[in-house]
Amino acid sequence: MPPSGVPVPHAGGPGAFGALRDQLTDAAAAFAGSPGALAEILTGMIDDVDRALGERLEIFPVCHHSPASALAMARRLRAKRPKVVYLELCEDLQPLLGELRNCRLPVAVQAFASKLDGFPAEWAPLSVVAPITEASAEYQAIAYALETPGVELVLVDRSVDHVFQWAPRDPAEGPAPSSSDAPAAAEEEAALHGDAVGVEIGDLRPRFAELESYLLHHGKVRHWSEWWDQYVEQPLVAADHETYRQVMVLIGSLFRRLRPADADRLDRDVERERYMWTRMRQHLAASGVDPADCLYVCGAFHAASPVEQFGTGPAAAPYEISPRTATRWLYGLIPSSHSAIEAQFGLAPGSVSIAAATWAKAVSRSGVAPFRLAGQAGGRPAKGRARRAAQAEAADGPVTDRLSGFLARPPVLDALDEAELRGWCVDIVRLARRNGYLASTADAIAVFETSILLVGLRNRARPTPYDFADAAVTCIEKDVVPGRRDVRRLCEILLGGDRIGQVGYDALPPLARDVLDRLAPLGLDLDKRTIQRALLDLTADPAVAGCSDLLWRLRHLLPRDAVRPIMGERRLGERSTQESWDLALGRHQRALIELGYEGVTIEQVLEQRLRRRAWGPRATAAVALEAVEDALLLLDGRRLVDELGARAVELLAAERTVDEAPEVLRRIRRLLAHYRATEPTLPPWCAAFVTTGYAHYCTLLPSAFVDAETGVRQVGAMLGFLFGMESLALSLGCDRTQLELAVRQSRPEAPARVALHWAAQHHLGLLPLAQLRARSTELLANPLVVPAFPQYLSGFVQALEPVPGLTPFVVEVMSTAFARLPDPVLLPWLPTLITTLRAQAGELVPTLVREAGRTFPAALPALDAWVPPWTHRPAGGAVPTPGPGSAAQPVAAVAGPVVDLLAGHPATCDAVADLLGCAGDWALGSAGAGPAVSGPGGTGSGGTGSAVAVEAAGLLTAHPATADALAALLGSPTWRAAPPGP
Repeated sequence: MPPSGVPVPHAGGPGAFGALRDQLTDAAAAFAGSPGALAEILTGMIDDVDRALGERLEIFPVCHHSPASALAMARRLRAKRPKVVYLELCEDLQPLLGELRNCRLPVAVQAFASKLDGFPAEWAPLSVVAPITEASAEYQAIAYALETPGVELVLVDRSVDHVFQWAPRDPAEGPAPSSSDAPAAAEEEAALHGDAVGVEIGDLRPRFAELESYLLHHGKVRHWSEWWDQYVEQPLVAADHETYRQVMVLIGSLFRRLRPADADRLDRDVERERYMWTRMRQHLAASGVDPADCLYVCGAFHAASPVEQFGTGPAAAPYEISPRTATRWLYGLIPSSHSAIEAQFGLAPGSVSIAAATWAKAVSRSGVAPFRLAGQAGGRPAKGRARRAAQAEAADGPVTDRLSGFLARPPVLDALDEAELRGWCVDIVRLARRNGYLASTADAIAVFETSILLVGLRNRARPTPYDFADAAVTCIEKDVVPGRRDVRRLCEILLGGDRIGQVGYDALPPLARDVLDRLAPLGLDLDKRTIQRALLDLTADPAVAGCSDLLWRLRHLLPRDAVRPIMGERRLGERSTQESWDLALGRHQRALIELGYEGVTIEQVLEQRLRRRAWGPRATAAVALEAVEDALLLLDGRRLVDELGARAVELLAAERTVDEAPEVLRRIRRLLAHYRATEPTLPPWCAAFVTTGYAHYCTLLPSAFVDAETGVRQVGAMLGFLFGMESLALSLGCDRTQLELAVRQSRPEAPARVALHWAAQHHLGLLPLAQLRARSTELLANPLVVPAFPQYLSGFVQALEPVPGLTPFVVEVMSTAFARLPDPVLLPWLPTLITTLRAQAGELVPTLVREAGRTFPAALPALDAWVPPWTHRPAGGAVPTPGPGSAAQPVAAVAGPVVDLLAGHPATCDAVADLLGCAGDWALGSAGAGPAVSGPGGTGSGGTGSAVAVEAAGLLTAHPATADALAALLGSPTWRAAPPGP
């Protein structure tokens, strides 16, 4: 190694790094016993450095979000003043960079595509983001090129379309969500990038797991971000330009040579380098600019490239860039954050915030004036400061071997800054107390001493932010976290915080600007990230009615916590007069911006979403009906509703299963009720849906009853559709015989389906209530059937949907079971009953409870004397007549069950007598005596009884349909009462 101050040949000559090459070869031979593979790797790294630094087009290697790279970039740009800056970033993102002036960093440049052409449909939507922070070399290059007249910025990396063309994933799985195996973020801000693919300049990390593990173990650190900050970032912050370049290329060459043989990743890296050098050659040939006046900013990994297209000399092999697909890409800016960048690129939590703090400290110490875009926070630096920084780096002499000296001496580390560490300790205790920790001054002292102890154990001179965070967690955090944030998160906030960017109004897409303009009457600052309360009085201020409509539409399109109603609701036929909303549009700016990629207005996007949902590959009749309901609630237009309704009819007719029958029934009932209340006639699609559904479910009913994969709930919903829509379907031309045949052809075997089938037969008049009661009694009397009786009961409960008139019978069956079953049978049976009802009929149980409340006595004392109505049935024959010549003689023709019914429920007769003005007490006499009625003056079968009989006979004669229905219900023949006599 030459002594300090002795000039060495220019890089690229035969002896530029000769001494270092020989030294490494000898070291490899001494270490391995012979100059073999290790010597080849070490000397190859020197060759890569020699080749990169010998190129006429200056290559500037960087690492993403590295303060050292950003500081070295600012120095070099002020010293060299290049006329063209080539930047490793997707070339089709370049038109967006000027919009960074209207944003607050960090933000991400995004490309988005929802309609794919040339990619598998399963990948949709596709999204690519390139986050940009102020403490990054790419931002310094962008700000310099955009703010310096006469400087051209050229993005040379492959296009966004090629990112997915080269994706190695299986088409059925979709492209990789990020360029690294990033862990899922726990906080909301970490999801600002969504599932977009991350593209970032300078991805510099070992791709050989054993190498990274070795470095972390011997560096006494926990993760890669801490190792990089300790052993690369801090030593290079104050390094000169040549030292920085040589060290970065050396590291990139090391990671490139020590990596597994991943053919896919290797091919992508090589293709990217060929692509970038081909684009630079094309630009140099077209512009005629001197390569010496250009600067190529790329990741250190790509600076040590072995491709044939490397350099500006004659290309050894031509490279043909493949054409893009026909996919239409949309571009914009979305907000980003430090935590989102860390989550997407697999960095340690807090590392980007620490890098931002390191950048601010390095700028303050070094006096370098960084570049900033006009209009952003901080403004442009002072001209005198910038001039001094440029003069300090103006000399651009021959490149010397700085690697030898850098590798031979240990880095100069800062001494312990007790004032800084003391301030950290006091602030973390104060912050911990605000978040619920019982921290005190003793904890601050403990954190101070523990930080110094950790530094000594790790062979460091100054505590890093990572050392301080470890000490704070050790001394302050106890068994539980009292609030939302743990101590490590508090340290991240203390050392820099999670800075969240924002896209300015002028950089927003038209849809987002339209939303903000239409919500202006609310008088809120919607750019804030805090939750704001909006109060809307639609009666007193009709001007906010448009805001209400827009908020309901945004509620449908944006995340739930972006637009959240507190008071008020919107249902079919219902509109609130007052509404209260919690708005967090500033926090969900990314979601609002991505809506702008789909249309120009919210209404257009909503209509497209509804159409896509109804015509999607997984669309069903229930999904289409949901889209119809949303269109009625949120959009003004009959045309879209009719199209979606016609689509629902098509989907219903094409379905071969009845899995969504309950949802279909619920939605079509609600829609029919809405149209009946608001329109004179039903829309054609509604009528078609009813008739199609009636025929469709009649066809599928026999197979659904026996299909083991079809649940009882689905069969009950089918019957609910058929019985509930029966009158409407028959009026529209359907045939009831089809339903009767479907029920007769059904042969269920499962207990729940058998009970449901009995209920259907009873509704159609094929099974009288007396026979249904007899069958349930037989089930309870059979000890072999008792264990399965909860399933029968579940079927009866499901029958309440299509046959609500069976509710008293179901209460009767359940009460009879509890009364007759012995405790050894009943107690094991109860858990099965409860779980069955909860799983299969949870929403129908309240109906049973209400019916039981009407049936059973309301007071506890009355329970002892209460007799169930279904057990009190005294035997009786025909109704006796009052006597010869009485006008009540025709009443005697009524069958005996009617007498039983009247005797079992005397309160009903008393109520009817009061209604007719014939109040009095009566009692059932002996057979043939007839009903004895007592008037106010006494008892007997005198004139008052005759009057009651005459009026009752007249009532029955005037309304025979009621008596016929009652007779059919009781299983008696139909009768007609003769006209009353004189």
